[in-house]
Amino acid sequence: MPKVGEKAPDFALLNQDGETIRLSDYRGKKVILFAYPAADTPGCTKQACGFRDAMPRLETTNAVVLGISPDELQAQLKWKKKQNLSYDLLSDTDHAVLEQWGAWGEKNTFGNKYMGVIRSHWVIDENGTVIEEKINIKPEESVASAIQMIGV
Repeated sequence: MPKVGEKAPDFALLNQDGETIRLSDYRGKKVILFAYPAADTPGCTKQACGFRDAMPRLETTNAVVLGISPDELQAQLKWKKKQNLSYDLLSDTDHAVLEQWGAWGEKNTFGNKYMGVIRSHWVIDENGTVIEEKINIKPEESVASAIQMIGV
């Protein structure tokens, strides 16, 4: 799991359109990478739309947003269109990247334990260094914290 001050491990995942996206493609830009449990659910929509609404300010700082979940491409595309999201949603169906980044683990809902995505985000600077890491964060806190770290 990358920690603050460490280089962010590169990955390659398909976006909602089936195109390969690599984290390293964004060197020279600030990146907010957020992990969410499932497309088109209330908390995830709150988080995703919070980043969507902040995009005009984020773009003035040379920042991009990437969302990542274990959802299939079709679910990502449908949700992106429904919510008018202007950034890529990455599909990690085998949750390998989510595990590597520390956003996959045991969850407990109403006494039922299961493995799933732990809502998280990372802010990565232009050189590929993690400057903020928040694991297990509420949707609105994720947006506010990441935006503040970017400086808008």
